[in-house]
Amino acid sequence: MIFPQDYKSVGVTRTDPTQRIGCPIYFSTEYLISEMAGGYAIYRAKSEGEGLLKKLVSLELIAEGNQVKKFQEKLDAHDRTRLIEAAIPLCKGTVNTVIFEGMDRHITFVHEPSLHEVTEIEIIDISPPEPPWLASAIDRLVKSGILGEMNVRFGKKLIDLRQFESEKMVFPFYASELKGKYLDTDTDIEDNSELVGCDISKQIFELRFPNLTYRHINMCPLKAELYMPTKPFITRCCQSKKSGMVNINGIDGAVVHWGASEYDIVDAIRMLVKVLKGNQSKNS
Repeated sequence: MIFPQDYKSVGVTRTDPTQRIGCPIYFSTEYLISEMAGGYAIYRAKSEGEGLLKKLVSLELIAEGNQVKKFQEKLDAHDRTRLIEAAIPLCKGTVNTVIFEGMDRHITFVHEPSLHEVTEIEIIDISPPEPPWLASAIDRLVKSGILGEMNVRFGKKLIDLRQFESEKMVFPFYASELKGKYLDTDTDIEDNSELVGCDISKQIFELRFPNLTYRHINMCPLKAELYMPTKPFITRCCQSKKSGMVNINGIDGAVVHWGASEYDIVDAIRMLVKVLKGNQSKNS
């Protein structure tokens, strides 16, 4: 796949650039898109010299004619994952390259688009509440485009606590509206109940009901009791001291606080992507 890291490295001309070898070219131009009556041609440009204008030394053809298609809708040119996903269905038959025009009218392209360079991050979250906060916050961030340049996409693993509903179950909060008893409101909790909660819930249960026996189902994603991560992940925990990077069973992940803001979530994803890229560099 060829996908310019930044659209500022892509130049556009309406003349034949092969006739301009030796002529001045803008210093940051690495690729040239020629738009002529016969369609598009895309080249890798090599230049030499110093200053704002360099000398065009050579051009390497990447795609031309019926190999190239322009995407009709204007998209956020910074959202790399979205552009790759949009380009893949168009690359059929002879087409192997898709040109995009950003909403700011900047031009870029994707040649032989592939999701192999896009990192999939799994969102591990708890429901209720509905929708789960972390998953819904990341949905909004993806739509905003703020994560676009990270080359990531997201899958979801939602742990539905409704599977544990019963009269013998004890849940942390009344606000969850789960069928059972609640640590924060009920006093008539019975012996041999089952607690679905995290380590903090366990501590509170034992402080409030020291003479009761019970079974504890740890719902904290970090304990991996209800679900074991299978790929890089982001999840949340009610203990702020556990926020940051973690590794569970050899899988890298990011942890944010239970009530983390969108700013906190973006920072955590950026850090996770940095860790993953660092690991890839070490292994390459």
